[in-house]
Amino acid sequence: MNTSDYVIIFMKILGSLALLIYGMKVMSEALQKMAGSQLRHILGAMTTNRFTGMLTGVFITCAVQSSSATTVMTVSFVNAGLLTLAQAISVIMGANIGTTLTAWIMSLGFNVDLTMVVFPAFFLGIMLIYSKRRRYIGDFLFGIAFLFFALVLLSNAGKELDLEHNPQAIQFFSSFNIHSHANIIVFVLIGTLITCIVQSSAAVMAITILLCSSGVLPIYFGIALVLGENIGTTATANLAALGANTQARRAAMAHLVFNVFGVIWVLCLFYPFVDGVCHLVGYNPTGAGFTQVQKAAILPIVLAAFHTCFNVTNTALLIGFIPQIEKVVCWIIKPKSNKDEEDFRLRFIQSGIMKTPELSVLEASKEIHSFAERMRRMLRMVRELLSTKDANDFVKLFSRIEKYESIADNMEIEIAKYLDQVSDAHLSDETKDKVRAMLREISELESIGDSCYHIARTINRKYTEKEEFTTDQYEHLHQMFALTDQSMEEMEHALIEHKTDIDINRSFNIENEINNYRNQLRSRNTIDVNDHKYTYAVGTMYMDIINECERVGDYVVNVVEARTGKKKNEA
Repeated sequence: MNTSDYVIIFMKILGSLALLIYGMKVMSEALQKMAGSQLRHILGAMTTNRFTGMLTGVFITCAVQSSSATTVMTVSFVNAGLLTLAQAISVIMGANIGTTLTAWIMSLGFNVDLTMVVFPAFFLGIMLIYSKRRRYIGDFLFGIAFLFFALVLLSNAGKELDLEHNPQAIQFFSSFNIHSHANIIVFVLIGTLITCIVQSSAAVMAITILLCSSGVLPIYFGIALVLGENIGTTATANLAALGANTQARRAAMAHLVFNVFGVIWVLCLFYPFVDGVCHLVGYNPTGAGFTQVQKAAILPIVLAAFHTCFNVTNTALLIGFIPQIEKVVCWIIKPKSNKDEEDFRLRFIQSGIMKTPELSVLEASKEIHSFAERMRRMLRMVRELLSTKDANDFVKLFSRIEKYESIADNMEIEIAKYLDQVSDAHLSDETKDKVRAMLREISELESIGDSCYHIARTINRKYTEKEEFTTDQYEHLHQMFALTDQSMEEMEHALIEHKTDIDINRSFNIENEINNYRNQLRSRNTIDVNDHKYTYAVGTMYMDIINECERVGDYVVNVVEARTGKKKNEA
């Protein structure tokens, strides 16, 4: 073959790999959409101990066909405080076992002509995509059809390449001594580097199967590439955790530590371990006694079997040492230095790598709950400002409230931007409704911040003008603040509980109580001003605070309505 032929075949291989990565992505996302919120419920409920956590990792990774998706999801759950570090490590161990199913799918693709399955899958997929109820099944069929079609193209390109009769390729790979540990380590590093670059262990596995089945790459080097792929695949989670909290970064690091340790002990027992796996499958690692056709059929199975044996053995060895792994990653990643809690930063949403829509909505939900907590803290500061007499303390506290008002504005903008990014994805109807509700929630929470700031400015004006409320007025104001705080407490519960567990009537009852109390105080204020118990100016400031508290109660109810999807007259 001339150079142009090799270029054409090389472009076919690159295109096939791109199609394979895209097929894996489409299939994984479709499976996650079909599973919906069940994935996170399973992840939260089934990690009671290290063994159930490991099995959960296996189950979810087999379900979504992506260990990276499971690991990134797990890291995000640690960041959101839904999983402990120990639970996350057990799930990650299971994810490593679950991802071995992909290698078996690959070996099937190289051994069986899937062309007759691929085209009907495309046809059925395109029909289902336009069906509202079954479009995710259509997406899944498209993804798996692309995956298998890519494997067919890769297999054909490998045959066209005819590497087993290419003297340069044979000479190149023959120059490496298969019995040298140094050469094995070199191929491990190559596998790691390629996986980090392409961000797809499936693509590296496909390349490895292609090279081994063509007969030019010895099985020892192929297995070394698979080991490198195990290390390289941890890059996705570590990149996703860069902006996360300390525990989430430790969970991502645990994935790296776990895989690196596994590769180290396998390298120490490399040849006996590989020979044992080959014997299990019925293959001679030297290739003696096998024709090229037989090698092409059995080598993909050898690689898949090694991948499974390695990850199962590694998990079995290390599952009892999760506390020790936890200590190691805690030693590697020190806690971030304590920052001022009032500095603006989002706690759960990270920029950069976008997760699946379902996971993105979960992170946004946790961030909105954090937003609500800050607004409740702001209300309590305003209440404290009312009783502050010392000039320095008053100025400091008023500055803090101003800062919180700015934080509220920034949080609304940043969460809205994030939800806007999520909206660009292919969302289920349920997720679209959640996003719309969340946009309303953050708008109402920002309005609570505005009202709290208005109250603080009114108190500041009273303080500057050296006016004073009566004892009764102070008592009434504190009572109103207590009711408002109670309503915000119910709102916080509504933001973390499941829709079906929220008793919306409790929020409505508190709002009615606030409204009635406001009406009662307004009537009383008119009488007291007419009776000259205090000036009209004092009465105006007093009612401004009461009215803003009542507005906060209205905003709180709006948040609860958005969260539950119910209105006051429907409850």
